[in-house]
Amino acid sequence: MTARWQGTIALLLLIIISYVDQVNISVMILNPEFAEHFQLNENRMLQGLLMTCFLLGYGFSALLLTPVIESKLHYRQGLLSSIAIWAAVCAASPLLGSLTGMLIARVILGIAEGPLFSLKTRFISDNFSAQEIGKPNAVTALGVSLGLAVGFPLVTWLMSHLGWAGSFYALAVMNLVLGGGLIWRFLPAPHSPVKMKKPGFVHTFTLAWQTPLLGWILLVEIATLSYLWGSSAWLPAWLRDEHHFSLHATGMLAAVPFLLSLGSKFLGGVLLDKMRPEQAPVLFVVGGTLTALSVIALMLSHQPAWLALFMLSANVFWGLQGAAIPAGIQPLSLIHHSGPT
Repeated sequence: MTARWQGTIALLLLIIISYVDQVNISVMILNPEFAEHFQLNENRMLQGLLMTCFLLGYGFSALLLTPVIESKLHYRQGLLSSIAIWAAVCAASPLLGSLTGMLIARVILGIAEGPLFSLKTRFISDNFSAQEIGKPNAVTALGVSLGLAVGFPLVTWLMSHLGWAGSFYALAVMNLVLGGGLIWRFLPAPHSPVKMKKPGFVHTFTLAWQTPLLGWILLVEIATLSYLWGSSAWLPAWLRDEHHFSLHATGMLAAVPFLLSLGSKFLGGVLLDKMRPEQAPVLFVVGGTLTALSVIALMLSHQPAWLALFMLSANVFWGLQGAAIPAGIQPLSLIHHSGPT
C-alpha cells in the first residue's frame, strides 16, 4: 500500500474514533447514574444542550480556528494537537461535578474536533489529483457511518462493564494511544518546517470567504449535518423510550442504519470517479432528494415495518450523497482546504 493510502486509512480510523467520542453522550444520557450525577432528570432540553454545546464549539472552530491552524501548522501537527485535547477532555469529564462543567467540556471538545475534516481534506488535496479525489474522500467519509455504527454498541458495552466514568477513561486512552499513534505513524511529518512558507491567518481567512458559491456550500453542510446529528442524537432515546428496548439492544439497533450507509458511501465515491468533477453536485441532488423523501415518508408512517424501511432508506441515500460534498467543494475552493464536517 502506498504512503498516501496508508495516510488515508489512518484518517479513516481517526474519524471513526472521533465519532465514537462524539456519539457517546447520546448513549450516556440513557444511563441513570450519569443522568443523576449531572442532574439531567429526564429533561430532554438539558440532554439536547449537551449536543448543542458541542456543535457550537465545533462550528466556532471550523469557522475561526481552522484557518489559524492551517496557516500556522502542518496537518499532522494540527491533528496531533487536536487528539491530545480530545483525550484530556474525556479523561477530565468524570471528574466534573456539575452540568455547567460538562457543558463547558463539550464546547472545548467541539473546538478541538472542528479542524479534523478540513485537515483531512487538505491531506487528500495535497496527495491526490483532482481526478483521483473521489475514492479517498469516499473512504474517509466511511468513518462517519463506521464511527456511529461502532460507537453505539461500544459505548453501551463500556458502560455495562466499566460504568459511565470508566467509559470516559477508556475513550481517553483510545483517543490518545490509537488515534494519536495512527497519525504519528502514518501521516508524514513536514519536510522543512522552518522553510515552509504558509499564508497568514488574514490571507487564509479572506480567501476562504471568497470561495465561489459559499452561501450554497454552507446551506448544503447545514442540511446534511442536520440529518446526521438529528438522527444520531435522537435514535437511541427513541428506541428505548418509544419502543422499550434494553440498553444493550438499543446500542446494537442504533448502529444498523449507519452500517447500511457504508456501502452506499463507497458506491458514491466510485460513481464520482467515473463522473466529471463538475457533475459531482448531481449525485448530491439525487441522494439528498431521496433522503428528504424518505424522511417525509418516515414522519407520515405509523406501522413499525414502514418506519424501519424509511429510516434505513434515508441513511442509505444520505450515505450515497456524502462523498459528493467534498468532491464538489474542493474544485471551487481557492485554497483547496475546505472540507465537510
